[in-house]
Amino acid sequence: MKNKEKIIEESNQHSPKFIRLMGGKLVDVDTEKCACTFEFDIGTDYCHSIDIVQGGFVTAMLDAAMSHAMFLHDPDIVGLSSLEIKTSYLEPTRAGKLRVEGWAIKQGYKIVFMEGHVYNEDNVLTATASTVSKISRARAG
Repeated sequence: MKNKEKIIEESNQHSPKFIRLMGGKLVDVDTEKCACTFEFDIGTDYCHSIDIVQGGFVTAMLDAAMSHAMFLHDPDIVGLSSLEIKTSYLEPTRAGKLRVEGWAIKQGYKIVFMEGHVYNEDNVLTATASTVSKISRARAG
């Protein structure tokens, strides 16, 4: 098992481009609990109504945190395909620094149920998500 700092460093070096474009980086991981935390620094290019982040980008941040929790928890997982995702917008998510947490709540061999939360700079919960995803694993041998 690698130490947490090494996992975070490697993940950030190899993160998908869309995460970097949205100012995202992994800042915490708990592989035993299958959870991780990202920080995003969202500019107004991702907003409508001056500084309100467009909902699809909110969902993308949540999806990234939830899926990374699984990838970092189980190295045999090579892909996750969302079968269903539901995002609830509790408050406007405004441009700026956001904390996005994702974790698995129940995992099987082929299916995982996950949840995620978005918090603004004032630690206000602005959006939540739940998802069911199909797991793709590396072939043995």
